[in-house]
Amino acid sequence: MLKEKIRISAVKYANTYPFIYGMTETGFDRKVIIETDHPSQCAEKLISDKVDIGLIPIAAFPLLNEYYIITDYCLGAYGKVRTVMLLSNCPFSEIQSINLDYHSLSSVNLAKILAKNAWKREYIWKNTKTGFDFLHIPYNEAVVLIGDRCFEFESRFSYRIDLAEEWYKFTGLPFAFACWTANKKLNNEFIAEFNNALAAGVKNIPAVVEKYGKTGTIRGEDLRIYLTENMNFDLNDDKRKAINLFLEMMGKL
Repeated sequence: MLKEKIRISAVKYANTYPFIYGMTETGFDRKVIIETDHPSQCAEKLISDKVDIGLIPIAAFPLLNEYYIITDYCLGAYGKVRTVMLLSNCPFSEIQSINLDYHSLSSVNLAKILAKNAWKREYIWKNTKTGFDFLHIPYNEAVVLIGDRCFEFESRFSYRIDLAEEWYKFTGLPFAFACWTANKKLNNEFIAEFNNALAAGVKNIPAVVEKYGKTGTIRGEDLRIYLTENMNFDLNDDKRKAINLFLEMMGKL
């Protein structure tokens, strides 16, 4: 009987290019089934057992019956990340309500944590759904926007706040937006091979930029700077500490 392939849901943004590159260049992609989704969909698929591994927002951890962070890599940042933004056309002090990007649980909760603990401000929080027009909002409203669209849309707004940078200023810690997470225990040999495949991409950013830098929203030199100066992929002790702090603060919202 043929063994069923492990199913993986990866994030469909430029920050995941190094991981996709590593899996395809090492041939690991032929041993698994890889799908690409928005972060919230990665979480939904892992929670509902449609996949075995997801690059899921850390805010989704409490929604899983059991979870295992299985690699040395994540989507993280020390300070400015450029793809998790609070955007408005009014000064920060005049914002009354905030529209939340439905694509991510972590960024939405990060905005709420910062509002409560760092900014000491109360807002009307508005959930959005598919088809919401983030560009045309009333003057005293803001949007939490994530992903590659930030590069495309940020110049269309008068005011911009980078939420990862705000977290770093507030806590002195980096932020980990998403981790490679399994909803069941997996074979150690498989995990080691998966980890090595991811490493092959993270350690070869010039080749990643060469392969993916001519398509998509973030291209060429912008992509190289983003992947080397804004993104940080190592799931180190600082990021683990940040994850624990974030989950603790999220629990108190």
